[in-house]
Amino acid sequence: MKVERSMLDVERSAASYAATTDYLFSLKSAGVRFGVDRMARLAEALGHPERSYPVIHVAGTNGKGSVSAMLDAIFHAAGWRTGLYTSPHLVKLGERVQVDRRLLSEDEITAYTNELRPVAEKLGAAGPDEHPSFFEFMTAMAFLQFARRKVDVGIIEVGLGGRLDATTVVQPELAVITSIGFDHTEQLGDRLDLIAREKGGIIKEDRPVVMGRLPPEAEEVIRAIAAERKAPLHSVREVFGEELDGYPETNLEGDYQRWNAATATLAARVFGQDASVIARSPAARDDAAIHLDRHGPADAGPRDDKKAPDETSIARGLKHVSWPGRWQRMQIGGRLLILDASHNPEGAQVLESNLEHLFAGTGRKPVVVTGMLGAFRAKALLEVLGRHAKEIHLTPPHQERASSYEEMEACAPAEAGGLLHRTTIEAVFPGPSVCAVGGPEDIIVVTGSIYLIGEVLARIEPGRGAGEGRLQDF
Repeated sequence: MKVERSMLDVERSAASYAATTDYLFSLKSAGVRFGVDRMARLAEALGHPERSYPVIHVAGTNGKGSVSAMLDAIFHAAGWRTGLYTSPHLVKLGERVQVDRRLLSEDEITAYTNELRPVAEKLGAAGPDEHPSFFEFMTAMAFLQFARRKVDVGIIEVGLGGRLDATTVVQPELAVITSIGFDHTEQLGDRLDLIAREKGGIIKEDRPVVMGRLPPEAEEVIRAIAAERKAPLHSVREVFGEELDGYPETNLEGDYQRWNAATATLAARVFGQDASVIARSPAARDDAAIHLDRHGPADAGPRDDKKAPDETSIARGLKHVSWPGRWQRMQIGGRLLILDASHNPEGAQVLESNLEHLFAGTGRKPVVVTGMLGAFRAKALLEVLGRHAKEIHLTPPHQERASSYEEMEACAPAEAGGLLHRTTIEAVFPGPSVCAVGGPEDIIVVTGSIYLIGEVLARIEPGRGAGEGRLQDF
């Protein structure tokens, strides 16, 4: 009987989560809506849970996810309970909201959705554009989860841009801008100075900002915004210089990851200079205004042993970063498989460097599986792949905005024409730990959209659970 009841509970939970994701999908289908006013009203209705822990707010065209993961690892190594909010997810929606790298569970997502839905409907009654969006729902879940789990620091990655992103309602102890390049130009502008102005929107009055390696025209804008808002600015270039040898090392591969490691290192140092933040104890917070209904496991209690990140904890954290899909090496059928989300022109430059290093070390060009969203991204990526791939297998991700075969072929350079093959993700990866392209000695590289990487991971590692690609955004 106990087993039967347990099975029934599992079935009910699965049905409840299916209904939850259907509802969240309906919000996503309503479209992306930028602006912070709706999120500000939602946060206020929830008692401003995002104000109950120190926040590091991270923006950037590339590297913001890696830097966020590095900061999470650094603070964890220093004895902090960490909250990490990132987007998009690779396979499961719960990847977006993590406490000490534990994913938000399906039951927690269902419970939070049930809690937030009446609040959202009340706010939405004020007008057709007032109902919180899908991304705002996820942001609210992160804010609440971090407050209820009494995290010592919340590391919040911007969804898109900065100035008009829902996450910008936070009042961070520190803002971080990792890089500025061309992506999402339809929303952010088609010049680096315009994009920088959007990203720089996360800089708050009198709050320090750490700036990664930016192009000169973007750096000029960020410096101007920081000066206008009296925000102390800390530059990675000024601290670490130009030579890669002077940059910190990390277990994540690639020269650009050492740039990211320097950004995370400087951010941890700057954050650690504020003794009042370090001393702040979760146990001493006034949580009276926050809805404290608990979903999921109970807290282990506040961490009294946390300390300001020192050079030892920074180095230890950087050597133990977990961030899948970023030049991630795996084995599949006895062959090397590399997964790398390089989805825009700046990322394509990094990919070229990695492919050059790969060839130098192995003497072989890889068989590449790729798919992306939009001609702008496809052109930059395929130009690089045309120079470095043995074969290019075009595999559109299962997303409405995915580039078609025709669009990808039109974006490929003429000299790559003989390398191109049309296929599908299902044909290339027909089962767990199986890859159907290339020969026994070939290296396989999957690159392009992060959505493609997630779909591949779901197929080759079914233990991650069924992919939730329909709940992707941006």
